Amino acid sequence: MNRRRHNSKFPWTPNRVGIALIAALLGSTVGHSAFAASPPVVPPITDPASPEHHVGKVIFVELVTPNLTAARQFYSDLFGWTYRDSPGAGPDYAEAYLNGHAVAGMFEKKVPPREHKQSFWLNFMSVRDVDAAERIAVHQGAKELSPPHNLPFRGREAVLTDPQGAVFAMLASSSGDPVDELAAPGEFIWSSLITSDPDKAAGFYQTLFDYEVFDQTQDGSAQHLILATDNYARASANALPVARPDAYPHWLNFVRVDDALAMTAKLVSLGGRVLVQPHPDRHGGMVAVVADPLGAPFGLIEWADTDNKEVGQ
Repeated sequence: MNRRRHNSKFPWTPNRVGIALIAALLGSTVGHSAFAASPPVVPPITDPASPEHHVGKVIFVELVTPNLTAARQFYSDLFGWTYRDSPGAGPDYAEAYLNGHAVAGMFEKKVPPREHKQSFWLNFMSVRDVDAAERIAVHQGAKELSPPHNLPFRGREAVLTDPQGAVFAMLASSSGDPVDELAAPGEFIWSSLITSDPDKAAGFYQTLFDYEVFDQTQDGSAQHLILATDNYARASANALPVARPDAYPHWLNFVRVDDALAMTAKLVSLGGRVLVQPHPDRHGGMVAVVADPLGAPFGLIEWADTDNKEVGQ
């Protein structure tokens, strides 16, 4: 495979993040695969349906949590999210909205009494053919956590770990993908893969999603690669911090905020934790990494309207 490698002036590069996420999912299934006998009826990704398809784009994220009630309250208080219950999905699934737009799903996964009860966010990345992509991923060293399966109105999905252990999901949305537009404050705006070998990881995901790879590594800094399709940045691949030998590969999602300092203080007042203190990032805004009260890590980032995600050729 020929690697397409570019240098770009993409304006934002997250600093190294030393966080240990969940290494193993709760049991042998994750997310909706727990409903294999009776798939839930969850809302479509886009409503009304969209003709757009952006392979490699993170088109949805879901929180897997042992306490849906607590999670709903926390994120509502933090970001102002509201919720719509999907009658066919049952009481253990909810979809979060902000200003009329769907921003995330929440799925309750019960945990046995003596097991660790930590929430986590799961990325769903767009593909056109889940089964074909799953076969390629496994051939490249990925491991299947939840095999390809259909969900009414949602599409076909599968959950895997990449060759270095980071968990991700693939989804062929039956209603198309969201349009490429800048997320509003309170919505997810970016995803970073924190991994042991960014170059190999970028190669793996490039095989699946045909990414172009833009090298943003600066002299003396950890490796940082931008992954793009359709001339639009989709995610980044970053090196694990040398100072954190206990950290292991994971995906980390960032929510756009107007004031990272104020939002971090608010999060702490609601029972969340700060994992990486707010600090200036290369693009000039502030960025922080935090966790909800049940341990799900995510980022907060200030993102200017002028900092779009287009990348140079």
